[in-house]
Amino acid sequence: MERPALNADGTAPEGRGLSRREVLGGGAAAAAALAAGKTEGAGVPGKHVHGGPGERRAALWRLLGDLPERRAPSAERRSPERREGFTLERLTLDLNGLQKVPALLLVPDNAREKAPGLLYIHWHGGDYPVGKEELLAGTRAMQGAYAPELAKRGIVTLAIDSWCFGERMPYPDDGGRGESDTFKEMLWKGRVLFGMMLFDEWQAFRWLAEHPLVDPDRIGVFGMSMGATKAWWLAALEPRVACCMDLCCLTDFDTLIEERGLGGHGIYYYVPNLLKEFSTGDINALIAPRPRLSLNGREDKLTPPRGVERVRDRVLPLYAAAGKAEDCRIELFDCAHEELPEMRRLILDWMDRHLARPTPA
Repeated sequence: MERPALNADGTAPEGRGLSRREVLGGGAAAAAALAAGKTEGAGVPGKHVHGGPGERRAALWRLLGDLPERRAPSAERRSPERREGFTLERLTLDLNGLQKVPALLLVPDNAREKAPGLLYIHWHGGDYPVGKEELLAGTRAMQGAYAPELAKRGIVTLAIDSWCFGERMPYPDDGGRGESDTFKEMLWKGRVLFGMMLFDEWQAFRWLAEHPLVDPDRIGVFGMSMGATKAWWLAALEPRVACCMDLCCLTDFDTLIEERGLGGHGIYYYVPNLLKEFSTGDINALIAPRPRLSLNGREDKLTPPRGVERVRDRVLPLYAAAGKAEDCRIELFDCAHEELPEMRRLILDWMDRHLARPTPA
């Protein structure tokens, strides 16, 4: 059956989202409408979000529970290690005033003043003991570790242990119990585990932005799975994030409910009251028009493909309206919850284009 044509104003008929071709080729009016916050007639889901980007970010922060005081992060250097192509510094960061945060800082041998930076956010995968060490070891779902590639590109990279992972596991032999107990205790005390996790990543980003080697205008975020979710949340909340790359976790919350997929995500994932105010698309819209790469699997139960397309149709028009359609790629691959070689190549190319190369004056 032939798809209905666009309305005269460039928007899609009721009930139909814009295709990628329409967004990039002829949907300028729809793009402008979406950029102005108008979603009626564009076939794009939205929640009850009002005001400018600053107000929407403030509303997102409020949903993340009672967060620690926003004070300047600090670090203690524990031990430097020489590796091939880089120096690895083991750090202890003070990010939240409640619990010390072990971290890794990768400083490439070829790093120069005003080097690009990256906040590398580890996955979940039930690999509670691994945490930040993923930077060096990779995961069973990846095409190897990212550390050598980041060092080669001169990207100064920071990775921290999240709450309940790595050196921060409450029970060394029972990661699942540690995550569950932490979630429940925080909930009783007015805190949200995901909010506390995200606050630490935000503070880590702030610390990296102050590092004397790093160009604060060229810091990206990257992660897979849980790390991917945190990456796009952080990019939405922090406008200084220059580039967002996320792998295998662009999940549309409403679609996940419709497809009965809630059990696939860990308990950390769930933020009280979130869907009363925001959709996944609403959050991701706050990243535009900064460079954005999101790669996902069609067979991945954590990211129903219909939901990925829904988010894409919400976000791509914003880039088109800003004249930066080429700076957003939201793609689906024929795989499950894994990184394919082609996905790795795209991520590295994106880093080369948006981080490793100096921004023109």
